[in-house]
Formats: sequence, structure tokens, C-alpha cells
Amino acid sequence: MTPVVVDASALAAVVFGEPHAEAVVARLDGATVFAPALLKFESINTAWKKVRRQPGDAVKIVTALSMALSDTANIIWRDVDPSGVALAAYATGLTAHDASYLWLAGSLGADLVRLDARVATASALLEI
Repeated sequence: MTPVVVDASALAAVVFGEPHAEAVVARLDGATVFAPALLKFESINTAWKKVRRQPGDAVKIVTALSMALSDTANIIWRDVDPSGVALAAYATGLTAHDASYLWLAGSLGADLVRLDARVATASALLEI
């Protein structure tokens, strides 16, 4: 199976039925999916924002989040190297959060599945 790293923008599209979800699902289908532990917190924050905007959908949103982050979601969680992430952030101008995904993909020799345009540009610069 092809290794891929999924970032918060891509996972949110799938979990919360956002635009481009089908394209992300196609990229993840049949792949071994990795993510930094940070993805859990970014996903929780996304769910929190959605609940604030759509309180009537709170149960649906939190249920989707729970399923996405459960042990059955088939995401392999990895720690990142703080120094490597700091250097990647410096080299690309990204936040440390976004650079965490880049660093992990580079360290695993994996494709990075992302929807964030800034991350896409940076990953092209680093050839990830």
C-alpha cells in the first residue's frame, strides 16, 4: 500500500462532508494513512468551530469527529521531530502546525494529501 500523510484540511473535508471530500477519499483509498498526533487537536478545533456555527448539528458533528479519530479509522499516528518541523517551517514560511505534516510526509517518503493551498505550494517547494 502507498503511504500517505493526511492533513487537517483534507481530513475535515471527508469527516464533515465539505467540498473536495470525494477527491480526498479517492487519494486515501487503498493507502496506508499516517498523521501527526497534532491532527487530533486540529480536528477537534474544527469540530468546535462547526458546533459554534451550527449548534443544531452538534451531535452529528461530534459523532463524525469521534468516528474519524477512533481506533478503527486506520490512521497510524506518528510523533514528529521538533527540530525538523522548525526547520521545515522556517524554510517554507508555514506555521509549525502545517510544517508538521510536511515533515512527516518527507520523513516517511509519503505523499501529502492536503487541500490547503499554502501547504500545497510549500510541499511542491520541498518536492513532497
